[in-house]
Amino acid sequence: MKRRTFIGTSAAATVGVLAYQTTNAQETKQDMGFKLKNNINHSVCHWCFADIPLEDFLIKLNELNIKAIDLMGPKEWPLLKKYNIHSAMCNGAEISLTEGFNDTKYHGTLIDNYTKMIPLVAAAGYTNLICFSGNRRGMDDETGLQNCATALKKLMPLAEKHGVVIQMELFNQRNHPDYMGDTSAWGIELCKQIGSENFKLLFDIYHMQIQEGDIIQSIKDNHTYFGHYHTAGVPGRHEINETQELYYPAIMKAIVDTGYKGYVAQEFIPASEDKIEALKQGFLICDV
Repeated sequence: MKRRTFIGTSAAATVGVLAYQTTNAQETKQDMGFKLKNNINHSVCHWCFADIPLEDFLIKLNELNIKAIDLMGPKEWPLLKKYNIHSAMCNGAEISLTEGFNDTKYHGTLIDNYTKMIPLVAAAGYTNLICFSGNRRGMDDETGLQNCATALKKLMPLAEKHGVVIQMELFNQRNHPDYMGDTSAWGIELCKQIGSENFKLLFDIYHMQIQEGDIIQSIKDNHTYFGHYHTAGVPGRHEINETQELYYPAIMKAIVDTGYKGYVAQEFIPASEDKIEALKQGFLICDV
């Protein structure tokens, strides 16, 4: 090799190495700035960041070392496995938020859907599968509760066999008018009626703050019935920072103190331009 060629090649290589080292140093610095304690198992709901394609979102979660995502069904599971992201709360067996287990006319479809989905969830290596009470439509809460219990009890032997936990999400009336499962007390009574560790409540902190408040005490008193948590800021369902009324570090500490080992999923709709920075802040706020 001619000396001039060698010098040019060496110089280029040196510049390349320096650029690589500089880039790595920057990346390392960013990673060090986002270091999680992982006392909380973090997850996130992609629908809040729907303008970011799912695959791009999963890549970003890998960069942040976030290992789980919520509300994913069988169609998305192969992509999750590609990026080694866990499906912390599966969906796909429900009819809709408003057509649920409280109405007997949906029982045939729902029992069929969940009977098919439960083994799929287990075979994919997942645990949690969401369900909904449905709307009242003039039905009293006691009748709706008994209807839910009747249908869900039929699914419990299969759920127990496969180690799948069916979880009913609680909503508030402002965002979901007429939804029956709108208080922790109603949901807890349903858990007691079903009497299985494979049925739990998805305790959405945002919804329950609007509907009933007293979040920390509710978690302390009733955590054995809560199998999963969602977050968002009140009011507005935006960032969980100082712009809203809930103090999430104290809420997360209360969750950790119960011995909870499941997932807490960010489900806020970012109002700021940099949605990923808002998400990172949310994880850090909850990382007590």
